[in-house]
Amino acid sequence: MGFFMRRFIGSKQFYKELFTIALPIMAQNGISNIVNMLDNLMVGRIGTEQLSGVSIANDLMFVYQLCLFGAISGAGIFTAQYYGQRNNEGVRDTFRIKIVICGFIMLTGLMIFGLMDKTLISYYLHEGSESGDLAATLGYGHIYMMFMLAGLLPQAAEFVYSSTLRETGETVVPMRASFVAVFLNLVLNYVLIYGKFGFPVLGVAGAAIATSISRFVQAAIVIMWTHRHNDIKTYIKGAYETFRVSGNLVKKVCVTGLPLVLNESLWSIGIVLQKQSYSTRGLAVVAGLNINSTFFNVFAICFIAFGDAVAIMVGQLLGAGKMKEAKETGLKINVFVTCSCIVTGAILFGVAHLLPGFYNTTEEVRLLARDFLRVTAVLLPLFGLCHSLYFTIRAGGKTFITFLFDSGFLIVIGVPLAFVLARYTSLGIVTIYAICEGTALIKVIIGFAISASGVWMQNIVEGT
Repeated sequence: MGFFMRRFIGSKQFYKELFTIALPIMAQNGISNIVNMLDNLMVGRIGTEQLSGVSIANDLMFVYQLCLFGAISGAGIFTAQYYGQRNNEGVRDTFRIKIVICGFIMLTGLMIFGLMDKTLISYYLHEGSESGDLAATLGYGHIYMMFMLAGLLPQAAEFVYSSTLRETGETVVPMRASFVAVFLNLVLNYVLIYGKFGFPVLGVAGAAIATSISRFVQAAIVIMWTHRHNDIKTYIKGAYETFRVSGNLVKKVCVTGLPLVLNESLWSIGIVLQKQSYSTRGLAVVAGLNINSTFFNVFAICFIAFGDAVAIMVGQLLGAGKMKEAKETGLKINVFVTCSCIVTGAILFGVAHLLPGFYNTTEEVRLLARDFLRVTAVLLPLFGLCHSLYFTIRAGGKTFITFLFDSGFLIVIGVPLAFVLARYTSLGIVTIYAICEGTALIKVIIGFAISASGVWMQNIVEGT
């Protein structure tokens, strides 16, 4: 029993450090996802076509967001380890690399979404259910996407600044910026969607305008705070004087980061392709999955935050050369995440039948959403453990392994499975969803084997 406690359960000091990092991230993600849920409910109160159009557009924007996340994650591994070494110049260089890469992704996103949004949205629109007007759904999705383009630039800038702040130990400021932004978004949504206080009724356009404005505000807060506190965040001094970075570091970041960028890009594309396969069963499925993902994001708050925490804690220990402690830390957090997800999954299962009732949609959509939520609740511990294992392995810079573990698995197994089951079998859509999502069990087994082997542990900033 004593061995079990030492190996899988941390000390009070361990959990104090874990929660010091995770709680601000959890609070930020929590407020953001709860307000996003309320935004979704506001759009959902208008009608099924509006809900589905916005849902499809957000699925496409999700690809952009994960491309940004992948871009900053590659350099962010180096940032965390440089910070563990107290190497200020190294942190500054990784910040510059993030700026360049995210700028390129932002311009690419503007071009693709600006020119091809209707074509991309159309791939989701199929007959096969009693609910929804396909032409109206396409129109609402297009309107929403056009106004959302204004938010791409501030979102990219906020990603760069907030990620660097977190990797250098400052998690509270991004949290505060998120609080301000999400509450502003909520208020503006109410005013612009429904036309309150003398404003016109803008519907889905109002939702997109509110989101874009809030992103400008969020970016402004983290950028201004960082530059005003350059005595604390000294890496920002002279950060824009030049963008010349050591060729050796650029090479290492590219070697380490390219698999991450590809991973996040392919993973998000894989998720979109899976949903596209599900959508062949009708527009009601699109709406039901949207309701499911909205509430899943709220219930996933804990394990998302602990994923960030394991990346930061393990990354700093590896940078300091404490390999054994890094491995033990990852294991203890993985155990804690699994236990927390068992509790939250049970809660979600218990309320799954109530949540779809908040939407102004058809009974067909509500029943689908209820069943999707119950499947998600049962599988939540697997999702949480997969997420934590991914970030544990990634902290050591073995990004090709994480590429195979994450997006490689989805593209090779998940996407073809959904494609075949949705198009060539008579199985119900909820059963298909459960089978496809249940493959997370295979990932957990693979992830544990990689984590236990220790092959992922390395100090990647020595000699840079």
